[in-house]
Amino acid sequence: MSFPRLIGLASAATALVLGLTACGGGNTGSDDTGGSGGKINVVASTNVWGSVLSAVGGDQVAVTSIIDDPSADPHSYETTPEDAIAAQNAQLTLANGGGYDDFFGKLADQAANARKLNAYEIGATGDENEHVWYSFATVAKVADQVAAQLGQIKPDAAQTFTTNATNFKSQLDQLTTKAEQIGTAHPDTKVLVTEPVAHYLIEAAKVTDATPAEFSEAIEEETDVPPAALAEFNSMITGKQVKALINNEQTVTPVTEQVVGEATRAGIPVVGVTETLPAGTTDYIAWMTSEVDDLAKALNS
Repeated sequence: MSFPRLIGLASAATALVLGLTACGGGNTGSDDTGGSGGKINVVASTNVWGSVLSAVGGDQVAVTSIIDDPSADPHSYETTPEDAIAAQNAQLTLANGGGYDDFFGKLADQAANARKLNAYEIGATGDENEHVWYSFATVAKVADQVAAQLGQIKPDAAQTFTTNATNFKSQLDQLTTKAEQIGTAHPDTKVLVTEPVAHYLIEAAKVTDATPAEFSEAIEEETDVPPAALAEFNSMITGKQVKALINNEQTVTPVTEQVVGEATRAGIPVVGVTETLPAGTTDYIAWMTSEVDDLAKALNS
């Protein structure tokens, strides 16, 4: 993914983070009710995983999402003193993992006694694609792990966490069914993607990602797309060999703008996907329902 890079005083922030760690004094996560009003302090790398923590923890948790801004890039994020304080006070941390949010591993080290979860490792998809929040099976496994860890931190609310996770997973099951129905209604359908962010959703929908591998690799690595790969990509659009173009709206380059424009001119529907919750959205299920519905609508058009 490629966002405008954040400008930060990395060395100064790092020094302050280390200073905060050396000073101690904050809640390290060993108390059952360390948050405001007896809530459990939980910290996620992004607001996507923060929304999962909220769904399972309910009013028993105080959630901090380090990245809560669509313009911030987890690959290059510079932590702040405020992030360090949140991490120090965490009793449970949740990373995406898979190389997506490496900054968070270092930050979570500030919470020496916190319980630590890694969604990519929990999901164990066997796939190199790190965008596991689009894997409903992975999100369900994470919900179970969150419930278990929260229940150990606050045993008297353990049943509440388990019930919340069960309800959340039921909604995930409905999403999975809805996604699978897309493929059933549109067998042998091909799509293109500007970046393989929604890889697991495409798999669940049982449609084929026909994107040239060299195109995807170049976009993800922020290198020039080989001319042959770009020509092949555009040819599939102009030749209407695909039913939709799935575009990561948080990665904007001259090439992605060009192919989106090409799709629009060819009458190929463009489906926007994102890596963090859209502004004003706090609920994972609502967000993913919208993403699935948008894909279905595009293929039905």
